[in-house]
Amino acid sequence: MAKNSSKKAKSQRSRERALLQKVHLNAAGIDVGADAHWVAVPEDRDPQPVRRFGVFTSDLVLLCHWLKSCQIETIVMESTGVYWIALFQVLERHGFEVRLVNASHVKNVPGRKTDVLDCQWLQQLHTFGLLRGSFRPEAAMCVARSYLRLRDTLTKDSNSLVQRMQKALTEMNVQIHRVISDITGLTGMSILRAILAGERNCVKLAQLRHPQIKSSSEVLAKALEGDYCPEHLFALQTALELYDSLQLKMLECDQRIEETFQGFEAKISLPAPDLSRLRSAEKRRDAHRRHRLQELTGADLTALPGLDLLAVERILSEIGRDMTRWPTEKHFCRWLGVAPDNRISGGRPLPSKPRKNANRAAAALRLAAQSAMQSKSALGAFIRRIKSRLGAPTAINAGAHKLARLLYRMLKFGTAYVEAGQHAYEKLFKERMLRNLQRKARDLGFEITPIPSPR
Repeated sequence: MAKNSSKKAKSQRSRERALLQKVHLNAAGIDVGADAHWVAVPEDRDPQPVRRFGVFTSDLVLLCHWLKSCQIETIVMESTGVYWIALFQVLERHGFEVRLVNASHVKNVPGRKTDVLDCQWLQQLHTFGLLRGSFRPEAAMCVARSYLRLRDTLTKDSNSLVQRMQKALTEMNVQIHRVISDITGLTGMSILRAILAGERNCVKLAQLRHPQIKSSSEVLAKALEGDYCPEHLFALQTALELYDSLQLKMLECDQRIEETFQGFEAKISLPAPDLSRLRSAEKRRDAHRRHRLQELTGADLTALPGLDLLAVERILSEIGRDMTRWPTEKHFCRWLGVAPDNRISGGRPLPSKPRKNANRAAAALRLAAQSAMQSKSALGAFIRRIKSRLGAPTAINAGAHKLARLLYRMLKFGTAYVEAGQHAYEKLFKERMLRNLQRKARDLGFEITPIPSPR
């Protein structure tokens, strides 16, 4: 009886497969692992359709040769950690069409627990066109993305070193970070280097104060009185030296990023910027970067509230310049994870809880919305209105959603952003509220009469 039931189940599965239309006839599936890769091809291509390959470069080349001999054209693999990157690049260089799928989207059915069955399941799904590849920008943009992600890592490491410097100062009861907002500024670094050079006179250290520091020299000298223990000074020196080395690496990373963006083909040609009024070398370099980014994208993205040059470069490295990959701005916002969650089940809206999102472009847009919250722009007025009603997290996400739509339109259509200002936004909002009140009054049989303002 059990044998008959198993035969019926197999025949049912074969009939269901026959009803599906095969889209990719020359498809292969790869289950990526840290120690080995399991590869599955159609059963009629090789006597052994499932094989195991190592992770060394020579093994990856053998894998490509075997796939060529099996006449494979398209390959699908799971995004497992960072182990897929080397295999993905080798397969692309050998001319295969490779699709990267999210492991959470390819859930194993019950009973499929081994790597062999997993790669076969991927191959079957891809044969019938049931898998959608994850987004990946062009190869040149991936290079810029790697540099920018490394720069973010270096920035986080630098921030941890600043905390270690503040800890060493606190242990010596040197309260310089209480009277100076940033100890990594010109005044703070000058004083720290003088302390490590052997200077202990608080009055002389306070004379290194920059004129723009709000705290007076007397207050600064009082904050510099402390117990300069050798072990804490050594900890301060170690953190400062590591901080300086990371700053040099960040400068090298900035140069690599600038060189990478210089290699892209420009969408439009613009006249060279006027640098005669810019005195500092940093401002002239930023003007060149802004001009180059505007030529690459066809619009000045730094005109958007809260977005600076580094934020624009970070967003471009994550989403690329080709907006045709998303049919509409709604698809783009949904991919970013900043669109409102309006799911409905059984005629009732589901509770919209904040979703975890690891999209770096969305994180940059949320950070831009947070910085634009206190601005006098129309976006700032919009975020403040949402914040008063729904709270800061929802308001920041709403601001990121609005920024994402503006970004999509500027990149796709080349339109320029025109700042209306908070007063224009508040005027439009009041007019909309008035129209809504008038409509409600008409529905209830009333009429709204404005009160004349006193002269």
